[in-house]
Amino acid sequence: MSSNAMSPDDSKRAYRRDLLLASLLVTSGLVISGLSLTVLMARDPPQMAQATQPLQSSPPDNQDKPAESKPGGDRPTTPAPEPARPDAQAQKAGAQPVLPPAPAEKIAPPINEK
Repeated sequence: MSSNAMSPDDSKRAYRRDLLLASLLVTSGLVISGLSLTVLMARDPPQMAQATQPLQSSPPDNQDKPAESKPGGDRPTTPAPEPARPDAQAQKAGAQPVLPPAPAEKIAPPINEK
């Protein structure tokens, strides 16, 4: 008769072997990570390549399209933007709102101050 169960000594030996293997794997992972970080820190600082701007042809004489924006400045618009809801004076003069009024279910009740 052969027994498939391990003796307590075999079980301890297998546990120690597994624990040793796991600790070796963790240690080797940490060593590789440390070496990688060392290599990365030892390199020269990364240099960024800057692409040149493409050559621009002369703009057409078409004035109907909006003006192009320029970095760092205000956004030019042609024609000038109009508010969605004209002010009270403009409404008296006959200006119509661009947007329809909001539906009733989208309007929240007034906030009561405490």
